[in-house]
Amino acid sequence: MEAPVNNTLQLFKNLVGTKFQLYNSLFTSLPFHRVEKTGIFLSLFLLHCEEGFAKEQSPDEILSSFFEQYTTYRDEQQQLDLLFRFVQYSERQVVLFDALEDAAFRDIRDTQGPGSLRQLASQVIQGQAEEALAKKLEDFSVRLVLTAHPTQFYPGEVLGIINDLSNALINDNTAQVNMYLQQLGKTPFFKKEKPTPYDEAISLVWFLENVFYQAAGRAVSYLKSHFPQAPVNAHNALIRMGFWPGGDRDGNPFVKVPTTLQVADALRGAIIKCYYLDVRKLKRRLTFKGVENELAALEQKLYSNLFIPGQRTDLCRSEILDTLLRIRDTIQQQHNGLFIHLVEALITRVELFGLFFASLDIRQDSSVHSKLMEAIAEVSNALPKNYTSLPDEDKIKALLAVNKTVDSSLLKEDLHKDALEAVKAVQTIQQTNGEEGCHRYIISHSTSALDVMEVYGLFLMGGWKKEALTIDIVPLFETIDDLRAAGNVMRSLYENKEYRQHLHRRGNKQTIMLGFSDGTKDGGYLMANWSIYKAKEELTKLSREAGIDVIFFDGRGGPPGRGGGKTHQFYASMGRNIANKEIQLTIQGQTVSSNFGTVDVAQFNLEQLIHAGITNELFSSREVTLTAAEEALLQNLADVGYEAFNQLKHHPNFIDYLERTSPLRYYAEANIGSRPSKRNAAARLNLNDLRAVPYVGAWSQLKQNVPAFYGVGTALQQLEKEGKWDELKHLYRHSLFFKTLLDNCEMAMIKSYMPLTAHLAKDPVYGPVWTMINNEFELTKKYLLQLSGSATLMGSTPTEQLSILMRERIVLPLVTIQQYALGRIRALEQQDDKGNGHKEVFEKLVVRCSFGIINAGRNSA
Repeated sequence: MEAPVNNTLQLFKNLVGTKFQLYNSLFTSLPFHRVEKTGIFLSLFLLHCEEGFAKEQSPDEILSSFFEQYTTYRDEQQQLDLLFRFVQYSERQVVLFDALEDAAFRDIRDTQGPGSLRQLASQVIQGQAEEALAKKLEDFSVRLVLTAHPTQFYPGEVLGIINDLSNALINDNTAQVNMYLQQLGKTPFFKKEKPTPYDEAISLVWFLENVFYQAAGRAVSYLKSHFPQAPVNAHNALIRMGFWPGGDRDGNPFVKVPTTLQVADALRGAIIKCYYLDVRKLKRRLTFKGVENELAALEQKLYSNLFIPGQRTDLCRSEILDTLLRIRDTIQQQHNGLFIHLVEALITRVELFGLFFASLDIRQDSSVHSKLMEAIAEVSNALPKNYTSLPDEDKIKALLAVNKTVDSSLLKEDLHKDALEAVKAVQTIQQTNGEEGCHRYIISHSTSALDVMEVYGLFLMGGWKKEALTIDIVPLFETIDDLRAAGNVMRSLYENKEYRQHLHRRGNKQTIMLGFSDGTKDGGYLMANWSIYKAKEELTKLSREAGIDVIFFDGRGGPPGRGGGKTHQFYASMGRNIANKEIQLTIQGQTVSSNFGTVDVAQFNLEQLIHAGITNELFSSREVTLTAAEEALLQNLADVGYEAFNQLKHHPNFIDYLERTSPLRYYAEANIGSRPSKRNAAARLNLNDLRAVPYVGAWSQLKQNVPAFYGVGTALQQLEKEGKWDELKHLYRHSLFFKTLLDNCEMAMIKSYMPLTAHLAKDPVYGPVWTMINNEFELTKKYLLQLSGSATLMGSTPTEQLSILMRERIVLPLVTIQQYALGRIRALEQQDDKGNGHKEVFEKLVVRCSFGIINAGRNSA
């Protein structure tokens, strides 16, 4: 939540806007080749872009007139050289802006205000709700699952500079800022090789060690200190971290069992290192009789686990906790409680992170399991030979009857071998990191009960016993059809006697993952969000009737088109008809660095999620999120939006438009992720195979955020024609769910810029598609402003609005250069001419522009 608007806006202008102008001038004085001239030219080019687009000029026309009016460069190589320098300069401007926003965070945000734990404590005490809070905390938690989905372009070295630069800016240390800017000027932003899954894991472990370890510990310590009777301990951690790099196999052929084990080992080593460093700090303070020896022994134990081969398993969480609890008691009884808060802070962290730091999830596509079962039936008698031809019901019976371990060496395909060996690797991880180290198996594209039971059978074939299967099997429903079928799938599972016994052994809890990405691709913004809401409503009712606690795990990306945006407001808007035992969501790409990049920012956003989940139940008067009439209204909107989106999606030139006018084709060349950008690399591009990250990211760089607004304007217009405008206004004012949906839509639209591509309107192939998108954009903008009563998009949040507009201005030269390069590539391809190697140069220019454009969009999360 923001502080009072006028005060916050002025602070932002002073601490970010003005300082950006001041520190940006330092770039021009850096002692690097042609930097000063580049900065001057870039300032002129920015103004030239703004004037050119105002005159409805194309990027090609803008660049041609710029070179003619402001430079003596007539040779194309000289011009391209300047454009590449513009890119490098703009990238570093984005980093400076990021660092300034991070540095100003505490001043701009009211970290003790609405949505904070301090406010929660006040509400609980005033409402005499201490008992209700204790009951809620018995089984409530927030789980943030870090994924390696590639929407973050900063290498680790640059992230470190941003962190140090922010600290220098907080302290107004101009000399240090200047040094870090010089370092930035010499640090490459471009990854020459794709990261391995292990590289991705290590990048995210940095955030665990440097951010989440501190932020989660602080948040939980605050709650424990204010409500000492609250059941927050090792058995019920309030904050849980999850982890996908190294475990997520879906569409990533580079994730194998050795990587999975290596990542689990890295997570264990990282948390022990954190404990070791904290114990060393404690030793400086706890120099008391009866304490120092205990502490020294613990320090040695942690050291041995980290550095002495063969001693890895000679440690457990309970041993660390028991030692710390004895030390706490001794300090309390014999040393007047001196420095006891330091010991309690470490106890809290050990309770939170154990020896696993973050739970490593295994994920694979259902189609892989189906093929694997068929392969096992061929080479083993664990399944009947005619397994492939059996109906689903008989296949499930066969899977439940499995009583033999299958040797992976019998299988021919490496993919199948890895899938079988992965379930055995889970046992190894649980032995070293504890059960929480790896206890979930997620099934992408779950369409039937059989998909879940094949994974159940897979674990039995991997040597697990039914009564000792310490695994939660998590179906993932994502497409519109899958979301609609989810209720029937779960009903079949709940009615299966053996699966119910498995759930009973797992505490009568069933986790269900609901993904936004494919839903948005499949049905558009309104239908994807509404289908997930309806699925949650149905699955909650069904699970409660079956006596099962359902836990929803939301697959959300950063931008609204992937289910992101103001996430905590969505959770705050839920009524009691949707289960919220836990809040679980994926945190990925630039969302990690933007919403959880520093300790202060991470703690603020963690508190917002905790507050939303707890107060929703303790203080919400709504039994249901929406009334029957409101649901009917939203269903109507979703249906109309779905129809509009399908008309665009099925336009014969839609795919070609996206592929040729955006940088979609070049995502794989950016070397930001280990996973291929589409599932079937050899096949012609289609929406089913195309991954959501490049799909949404391509629209974002095109400055036409179609996944997050298309169909909204048409739907609102249709309901107005039906005489339902007053109902819509009432819904907007009284439903946080609906308002958040449209607020996120506004956020996506303010980051769109249709003049950039207006020249495409005249193109014989792409013109009709561009016109459809532009018309829908203008229609949606008209109705959103009509509903909000504001004169501008995001007018109710002026500080966020200004942040986005400033970032968009920084990258305007980049998107202009990128569109210019894409246009040149299309022209060369139409002539079947590679232009003496120039096509490759323009392609490189497209890729290099992507870095700054995407990184500047961090506040899309």
